[in-house]
Amino acid sequence: MGKSKVLVVGGTGYVGRRIVRASLAQGHPTYVLQRPEIGLDVDKLEMLLGFKKQGAHLVEGSFSDFQSLVDAVKLVDVVICPMSGAHIRSHNILMQLKLVQAIKEAGNIKRFLPSEFGFDPARMGHALEPGRVTFDEKMIVRKAIEDAKIPFTYVCGAAFASYFAGNLSQMGTLFPPKQKVLIYGDGNAKVTILEEDDIAAYTIKTIDDPRTLNKTLYLRPPENELSQKQLVEMWENLIGKKLEHISISEQDFLASMKGMDYAGQVGVGHLYHMFYEGALTNFEIGEEGEEASKLYPEVKYTRMDEYLKLYT
Repeated sequence: MGKSKVLVVGGTGYVGRRIVRASLAQGHPTYVLQRPEIGLDVDKLEMLLGFKKQGAHLVEGSFSDFQSLVDAVKLVDVVICPMSGAHIRSHNILMQLKLVQAIKEAGNIKRFLPSEFGFDPARMGHALEPGRVTFDEKMIVRKAIEDAKIPFTYVCGAAFASYFAGNLSQMGTLFPPKQKVLIYGDGNAKVTILEEDDIAAYTIKTIDDPRTLNKTLYLRPPENELSQKQLVEMWENLIGKKLEHISISEQDFLASMKGMDYAGQVGVGHLYHMFYEGALTNFEIGEEGEEASKLYPEVKYTRMDEYLKLYT
């Protein structure tokens, strides 16, 4: 059996571009949906042409043209849709319902990986408003996939390093603080933080693996399961300097939502679940799932002490 053909829908996005690169690197015939909606976005055009140079196939298709989606899906074995679910970028989770319908219509797909990658939405029924919309919508997509009896893998469980590591998990910046660092509560809740290329590598590993069929792959490599305090300590050791630690209580953190715009309120809610509840790590993986680093020890994931050196 040759390697599965892969269609990436959202291949020019923040996660999508890494999925395309990982698919090509692991030897899969890789197709990228070329959507007319990019308009005059020349950066996306350059990215698409770059993928083509690397051996990817560009396939025209649009969410406003159902048959074009069906035709694109029929070219491949696996569909991966890393469309954005983040309100600070764009929020397109329910657009995937059209793709689910196209996959059902095509009838040939052996695995679909929808937009997931963060919290497991099945464990977030208690989530705060307004941020819970992300999890509710992902569960709507999951229900549509399962009702259509489409084989799936859900990839969950990690915070993106670019958003949570280099800035020591501070809000409103992507760079490390110089003098003071805000610590959420006691700073001891464990969070899994992964470099985005590693997330993509693990994702592609699943698609021909029967062990992940109709299961959730949790991204929880043990050396990257860190508390915020451990992350800050790594940084302090690297720069040879102690920062001033300012702890913010659960109540004060939630109160900070008032007066924020919608995207800010969503962000505060998600950080609350991550750093006060430890919602990425506060459970045992059961029969519904597998842990990525156990299944794929050959993926040499980036440790956060190494990653932080980029910021020194």
